[in-house]
Amino acid sequence: MLPEGNKVIQWLSSTQLSLILFGLLAAAAIPGTLLKSQREYYNHPVFLLLLTAFALHLAICTARRWQTLSRTTLIVHAGVLITLAGAFLTGRGYVATINIYEGESSHSVYRWDLKKDTLFGQEIRVKKINTEFHPVPLQIGIMKGEAKFDLKTLKTGDAFPLDGYSIKAERFEPWKEAVTLTVVKGSKLIGSADTLGASTLPADFPFSFKLVAFQDAVIKRFWVDLELLENGHVVTSGITEINHPFNWNGLDFFNTQVSLDPEKRPFAGIQIVHDPGKYVVYSGMFILCVGTIAAWYRRFKR
Repeated sequence: MLPEGNKVIQWLSSTQLSLILFGLLAAAAIPGTLLKSQREYYNHPVFLLLLTAFALHLAICTARRWQTLSRTTLIVHAGVLITLAGAFLTGRGYVATINIYEGESSHSVYRWDLKKDTLFGQEIRVKKINTEFHPVPLQIGIMKGEAKFDLKTLKTGDAFPLDGYSIKAERFEPWKEAVTLTVVKGSKLIGSADTLGASTLPADFPFSFKLVAFQDAVIKRFWVDLELLENGHVVTSGITEINHPFNWNGLDFFNTQVSLDPEKRPFAGIQIVHDPGKYVVYSGMFILCVGTIAAWYRRFKR
């Protein structure tokens, strides 16, 4: 227990200093919420100094009064200190990004903390880019041999009858400007074909299909099949998308975008986040919530 008579210690653990530090910290935190480069802002030495001062103040306050503080207050203080420790650890992490073409790989990434390209420990490969679009109106031309037979207007997922068959527009790929259709007769699947000419239909099937027109498609979901390699061998693989990263070895791989370059080549944006304090922050927040709920319950019970 710290000596009561020490005026410096008394000031460092005072309520007045709590209000001053908390006010400064809150005022300093608000501008960061409006910036795109939040990680850089919250890792600035001035902001870190305020965090350190607040953590030090709270630790002194807790040490000086630990015998008189209630258990719930001690739990709340512990939760705050653990959360702050996690925030410092998070500041030691980094964010890196890279755009990679489908089927290609990269050995380097752009580190935003270093503001330059750096070598990554593994080779990152975008094995496949997957997309799912909202239903979109299509016009499908039907050919019988070399002659035009019919023109159908429908949406992705719709079906139409054709000479005893049921034809369904299963999937539209606007980047390839292609529609995949399945052909059913009765309850039997005959095969499928796309408007670019690929087909698993019988050789004597009399019809073929062409994409005549379509409206602009709105993307519904996109995700990437990702691989990490060392010396040409796959170390690990997984699926990544915006809110569901692929986790490996303390790293989170997010798929932040998919798009086409001017030559219509698809590429994926990958963001790599190294956050060593993430689970410490989660633990601190959990302890803080437990202490807060316990404190409210204790007050309500009284």
